[in-house]
Amino acid sequence: MGVKFRACVAIVFILLLLGSLWLHGNLEDHWNTCPKVSSVKNKVLSLIRVNSSDDDVAPLRVCPGKRFQVADLLAHLQAAPVSTNDVLLKPYLASWDELIRFLEALGPMVGLISQEIESKTDIIRDLAQNAEKEAEKRMKDKQRMPQQSDPVLMISHNRSLNYSKMNHRLLFGYTSIRSMIKWELENGLVDFHKQTNSGCRTLLRLHRALLWLQNFLQELGKDASEGEHLRRPSDLCKETYQRTLAHHHNWWVRKAAELAFLAMPERPYFYQLVCVETQSEAAVVLNRVVRAIGEVYERNEVALQEHGMLDLP
Repeated sequence: MGVKFRACVAIVFILLLLGSLWLHGNLEDHWNTCPKVSSVKNKVLSLIRVNSSDDDVAPLRVCPGKRFQVADLLAHLQAAPVSTNDVLLKPYLASWDELIRFLEALGPMVGLISQEIESKTDIIRDLAQNAEKEAEKRMKDKQRMPQQSDPVLMISHNRSLNYSKMNHRLLFGYTSIRSMIKWELENGLVDFHKQTNSGCRTLLRLHRALLWLQNFLQELGKDASEGEHLRRPSDLCKETYQRTLAHHHNWWVRKAAELAFLAMPERPYFYQLVCVETQSEAAVVLNRVVRAIGEVYERNEVALQEHGMLDLP
């Protein structure tokens, strides 16, 4: 069965399935109708832990004419970890922008998944923008000069203003994953019993999808076992989806996703996508990306787990 024929079959079935979903409510409603699964019992741990740095490795080359750039993806992922246990929000979302371009490059059927992911990143960006406006408003209120004319008070006040100007962007709620969690908990934005469009709930959905993509890219970078052929990307994508994201979705969403994977291109297309020519070259590039994803994933996993957020509705 050729790729084009499988793609046509996938298109017909997925449109029928998605149409039936919309008849009964939007995809987000169906996303949350599946039975709640304990993250402790069913959690698939990140496959790669970072034990070494890529600082001494040559940077990946930019691939001319491609919208998705694996070099940019790696740069954003490596810029995201901060301190010993946190992740900066801006490069984290920028890495998702590249992953969305990666999914879009795989064809219109897989692109449907990227649209759902993009809606999640938009939610967090909107929340961050609103929170920053509020933080700036508070800062301006504090900048009002005090009524006292005491020179000592004036100097102290001016120093405070300068410090505030330099650091308000570091202190407002949506600077990092942990600052976002703290901000939303303090402002009552997280509900542990019903669905809300909080940044924490949205992060959890992105977090689960990141594990799927990490697993998929790792499998895609593996060489074939002795005497065997390289496995098809569509099969690898389906299997990694089944062991990571599938148990968070109901039957309809699972089948729609698996049918979309049927239209996934073959390996030579992936080589072009990451600017390599052979499987061994692809393995080097993909393994670096997988390690960088693993670092970000593990930090977010710990942050969410510490606050009991791995099962937010």
